[in-house]
Amino acid sequence: MIRIHPLAGVAGVLAAATLAATSAAAQPKSTADGIAEYRKMLEDGNPAELYEAKGEELWKKKRGPKNASLEQCDLGKGPGVVKGAFVELPRYFPDTKRVQDLETRLVTCMETLQGLNGAEIAKTPFGRGEQANVTALATWIAGQSRGMRFNLPNQHPEEKRFYELGKRAFFFQGGTHDFSCATCHASDGKRIRLQDLPNLTKNPGDGVGFAAWPAYRVSNGQMWGMQLRLNDCFRQQRFPFPHFGSDVTIALAMYMGVNAKGAESIAPSIKR
Repeated sequence: MIRIHPLAGVAGVLAAATLAATSAAAQPKSTADGIAEYRKMLEDGNPAELYEAKGEELWKKKRGPKNASLEQCDLGKGPGVVKGAFVELPRYFPDTKRVQDLETRLVTCMETLQGLNGAEIAKTPFGRGEQANVTALATWIAGQSRGMRFNLPNQHPEEKRFYELGKRAFFFQGGTHDFSCATCHASDGKRIRLQDLPNLTKNPGDGVGFAAWPAYRVSNGQMWGMQLRLNDCFRQQRFPFPHFGSDVTIALAMYMGVNAKGAESIAPSIKR
């Protein structure tokens, strides 16, 4: 009769477990998992932090013809209140009688509080002059609501109108390739190159889509706010570039923002 040492069974189990773990580790990772790991490695050194620091400095610094800071800027929650404002924008503002996103609201404050020329800022190319300052300010303000849930107001008639306008713009097809926003972002499971494309017609989940911008783009070393993000989407659709702060950009942001209700903001994030 052959006797088996009691520990032999344990050794066999451990060997089988080791083999299973090794086999699992050998399985190829999905592209999405690889990109997620890549972003995770970069998060600790996200260059967006530099823009946040600059934005905070600009918020408190006295500038412009009126030599004033932006600390009394009303982003929708009262003068000077920053925390929680980002996750409730765009929204309707009674003083301008317009629905505004974060960037256009900042230009309004820079004009009214500091005496800067809002029209000139709007015409300035992204990444230059006061436009670069707007991006830095938006990055810092977004960071003050990191981890909070989006809950855009959608009760005012203008907010409802902009939501419907944004929905129509989202599905409008045109240009040389007959593209629309919906071509890439209206169904689940789509991907372009190595990038998963979120379905923006509904809540795509925490930190996805609308809830991830402003973001630092590693591929070109630039900080992008939502205005530039939408501008580039129009470029990819082969449409003419929209003017900074145009109704269609605010409407699209309103549509995506309302659809993202309940999603956690991770802005400013980092992108490929």
